[in-house]
Amino acid sequence: MAKGLYHYLREQWKRPFDDEHGQLMKQRLIQWRREPAVVRVEKPTRLDRARALGYKAKPGIVVVRVRVRKGGLNRPRPDKGRRPKRMGVYGYAPAKSTRLIAEERAARKYPGLEVLNSYWVGEDGMYEWYEVILVDPHHPAICNDKDLKWICEKQHRGRVFRGKTAAGRKMRGLLKTRGLRGTHKYKWKKKQKERELRKRHEASRGARVIEPREVPDYHKGTQ
Repeated sequence: MAKGLYHYLREQWKRPFDDEHGQLMKQRLIQWRREPAVVRVEKPTRLDRARALGYKAKPGIVVVRVRVRKGGLNRPRPDKGRRPKRMGVYGYAPAKSTRLIAEERAARKYPGLEVLNSYWVGEDGMYEWYEVILVDPHHPAICNDKDLKWICEKQHRGRVFRGKTAAGRKMRGLLKTRGLRGTHKYKWKKKQKERELRKRHEASRGARVIEPREVPDYHKGTQ
């Protein structure tokens, strides 16, 4: 059975640093390090991945490559007396993924566009690069597109900052499930039940179970 172009592109990007493609990636990373953190590109680097996430070569769609630093975060070192163990300088990991950070930076760079999706394109020892697909919600070519016209509605404004993209939903725990107990509907029902029983969520710090109040039975003892 003959394979299509996208099949071979997917196979090549499964191990992007091997063979001849690895040499190409090395040259790309050397060039990308010298560029600004947010760069607009003419065409997607991974055409198969971009098309799968909704990219189309038409007016109103922009692709941006974003560079994000890897690793954890450091806090300012306090100038008052503390032993090194209690200074609280190291070991602070960001609550967001680097992919979501890249999407938010692209959205801030282009405030008139909305983030459709993003994908990984490379990394080295210090940085990661993502390409973010941006859509103009006011462009007629987008508003008349049957697959993309939903993003022109006003309830999708600023969707990346509200955790509505795939990276944001993954951070919120709404994509990966372990059966019924991993779905967001089950989680919502569980939290609603905890609210009714007046007890805090088990994931919060210092969580303790508060016994529900006893409702007096006024009909007890009456004939």
